[in-house]
Amino acid sequence: MKEEVFWNSDIKDIKKGYIDSGEHFECLLCGMNTEKGVIYKRENILLDAEKEMKSHISEAHVSVFDYLISLNKKLTGISEQQKKLLKLFYQGKSDKEVQEETETGSMSTIRNHRFMLKEKERQAKVFLSVMELLRERDKNAAEFIELHKTARFIDDRYNITLSENQKMLEKFFEFEDGKAVKLKRFPGREKQKVVVIREISKSIESGKKYSEKEINSVIKNFFDDYVTLRRYLIEYGFLDRKKDGSEYWLK
Repeated sequence: MKEEVFWNSDIKDIKKGYIDSGEHFECLLCGMNTEKGVIYKRENILLDAEKEMKSHISEAHVSVFDYLISLNKKLTGISEQQKKLLKLFYQGKSDKEVQEETETGSMSTIRNHRFMLKEKERQAKVFLSVMELLRERDKNAAEFIELHKTARFIDDRYNITLSENQKMLEKFFEFEDGKAVKLKRFPGREKQKVVVIREISKSIESGKKYSEKEINSVIKNFFDDYVTLRRYLIEYGFLDRKKDGSEYWLK
């Protein structure tokens, strides 16, 4: 899944927004691929696979900065006030311009915010180093399912190990050739719902726009009550749609 690729990528690749997967470049933000050796045409311009990927990120996500800054606070640790300031700093605004736009009392307050952000950066570097050292020594650490970046509620319901995830899949799904094909029943517990809805979301093609009839058809392959599944796909942040319900897509 693209969540696993994102969370397992290093900072250098996350900053770019894509990785080199050998035969193609993969967008870390949405999973879109561009194939090496293919020439892509944009209006009157021909682009190789990597330049096409950069163009995709610009068109689909504005920038990697904009994408990351828009993620849930539970993922970024960035408050709404800090988010607003970071956007202004990213735009190249001077302290005085930021002070005027935010209607903050004084420029010294803005400088203090810059200092606090720098302190947060230092703390993050130390914490990352500590976790890397721990990973090298801790052989008993449980592996958890990767949290999807568009999750609307980030809480204990995602505290699921890979082994727990597999047991729940086997409990609620029928399998054919190692692939979940039919939901036996819809679970009642939140963790179980996360596992079930997460698995069903894998059947929705990334980057494709579905009509309501088409998305219902995909979901109904798993369970007759497609309305309930569709509602939870949206509620848990896997699926998005237009307000009038005319189009659905993997979020």
